[in-house]
Amino acid sequence: PPTPQVRSNIPKFLRSFLGITRILQIVFGAGLWITVAANKYDGPIHFVLFVAVLFWLLTLALFFITLLDKQNLVPLLGGERWLCTNLTHDVAAAALYLPAIGVMFYKTESYSYCNLDQYQHFCLYKVYLTAAVFACLCCLSYLLSIIYGGCRKSRGEQTVI
Repeated sequence: PPTPQVRSNIPKFLRSFLGITRILQIVFGAGLWITVAANKYDGPIHFVLFVAVLFWLLTLALFFITLLDKQNLVPLLGGERWLCTNLTHDVAAAALYLPAIGVMFYKTESYSYCNLDQYQHFCLYKVYLTAAVFACLCCLSYLLSIIYGGCRKSRGEQTVI
């Protein structure tokens, strides 16, 4: 059974701002890569899929490590560096999601011709539009956690919650 410290940390983290944004990042990231991977894609969409899956997995790892209060067990990046590690992860995610959003908007625009009611063939316009919305929401949630982590870091705090 979990120790009392871990048991008390779980609800505290899940109710915290970072816990909520991590859950949103996981949900929006999964929505993005599932939407893209479930349909035919080519070219620069591979980059979008790489960014979505990479940061979905990394965010999932950060979420569970923090949820279980095991950041002290992470070598080199844990302990008193955990806030900086989370902040660095969020900055990298937002920086790579921005070009991914650009790719999704470009691909959506390139399929805008088939958004007409008279067009009868299968079209990826709605798929790419949905993926672009998920990418924007995911990037926004990473930007929010950057602001949160930056505020905590500027106040001299070392914990994420």
